Amino acid sequence: MRSGSGKSYAWLLIPVAIAAGLWFGWPWVAHQLALRILEAKAPDVGRAAPEFGLENSAGKRVRLSDFHGKVVLLNFWATWCGPCKTEIPWFAEFERDFSAKGFEVVGIAMDDEGWPVVKPFAAAQKIPYPVLLGDEAVSQLYGGVEALPTTFVIGRDGKVKYLHQGLIEKAEYTREIAELVAARQN
Repeated sequence: MRSGSGKSYAWLLIPVAIAAGLWFGWPWVAHQLALRILEAKAPDVGRAAPEFGLENSAGKRVRLSDFHGKVVLLNFWATWCGPCKTEIPWFAEFERDFSAKGFEVVGIAMDDEGWPVVKPFAAAQKIPYPVLLGDEAVSQLYGGVEALPTTFVIGRDGKVKYLHQGLIEKAEYTREIAELVAARQN
């Protein structure tokens, strides 16, 4: 976690960066600046992933430490998020392919409507991995998750190894997971 008091307002700079980039004809620069601002708020790669306790659909409290010693793909998502819907089948495949090697996907649903929308969605998608209902507290622990999907790939040692905000290529996740499950000590 970052030190300091109060809520970060760095996200307010994003529209300014984008507008400046468009005005001056540098959309790529504006996009990169906006991404850097968002990434600056998340837990640093190389630091311990913050502990949390959230309920699953059965009402059981699940903690990140329950997966100690495993490689964990921690995915913040929502039922209304298009890119999230693209990733879910990938994550189900990763769960099948890598679970025997000490890998676990954990989904944190950030829907304001809660279980009434998340449960039927998870059932329809046949999500085979744990789905937990997120809240503002866990969002803040992970840097104030504002972009969905946001995914943390956590090593066996409990440290964040990779951070992705937005949709990335499936091959990139595959490479990261294979690397981490093959490593004896992260």
